[in-house]
Amino acid sequence: MGEFSKFQAKIRDVGGIPIKRLLPNIGKKTIGAWCFLDHAGPREFKPNEKTMQVAHHPHSFLQTFTWMLEGEILHKDSLGNEMVIKKNQVNLMTAGHGISHTEQMLLGENKFHALQLWIALPKETGDSIPPSFYNYPDIPCWIDDKDKSEYRLPMGTYAGYQAPTLQYSPIVAVHIITQDVKTLALDLNPEFEYGIMVIKGNIFISEKETLTSDELGYIPLGKSSLEINIEQGTELFLIGGTPLNYQPTMWWNFVGPDKKYIEKATDEWNHGTRFGDIETELGRLNAPQVPWKKTKD
Repeated sequence: MGEFSKFQAKIRDVGGIPIKRLLPNIGKKTIGAWCFLDHAGPREFKPNEKTMQVAHHPHSFLQTFTWMLEGEILHKDSLGNEMVIKKNQVNLMTAGHGISHTEQMLLGENKFHALQLWIALPKETGDSIPPSFYNYPDIPCWIDDKDKSEYRLPMGTYAGYQAPTLQYSPIVAVHIITQDVKTLALDLNPEFEYGIMVIKGNIFISEKETLTSDELGYIPLGKSSLEINIEQGTELFLIGGTPLNYQPTMWWNFVGPDKKYIEKATDEWNHGTRFGDIETELGRLNAPQVPWKKTKD
């Protein structure tokens, strides 16, 4: 894939919130174990306007990872957890064989901006990993002595720091907020592939090529560092990890090792025999029929 490549986001509106879907993408489905990346917002709601309310829905064979940039979200799940996530916090939910949850903005909250990602679990053990949920309010944060940029580490290790978040494969996520610097030197693990997304601002790959918030930049294996030119005040999010040893199958809210796993999960959610329950006023989402079965019929 060369030295550096980029992919366009799929942009859509969900409940009045602009969503830029960067993974999966045509030509690049995963980066390490990261298999899904939405840049949601920013969005400011008017008084009495309906805010984000996501009804009861399931997940399997993955971890959901929410990095809150602005606003607050109430999470409820089938394990009995209830937690409000705030700015610069991580909500990390491990599905394993199955879990379900709801997400909603609180009454009176009018701002929403977040990164929502999925992490595919290992092929050999993903279905047997116990479901869990953790909120991480204290994420490593530091100012770099050289470039004076602010670094936050919600997952993995970087620059000698270690995030507290639970992980089942070698991955990393770094939020970098630059100030007056015009060039930024990224420390990379040559055993990782990486993706760069822009939260705010622009990255200049060359004189003719710019990476914007509608695009995902890809860095292949083998690099130990990368120097990039940036617009002053740019914020970026770096993800990476060792490539998976399988291609996850993804459909609706499910991840699995193959199509049969997804078919079974879909059937069991719709018949209420898996994924647990939640007391909620938001209702319950039914899973649509998997597309490959429609084709057969």
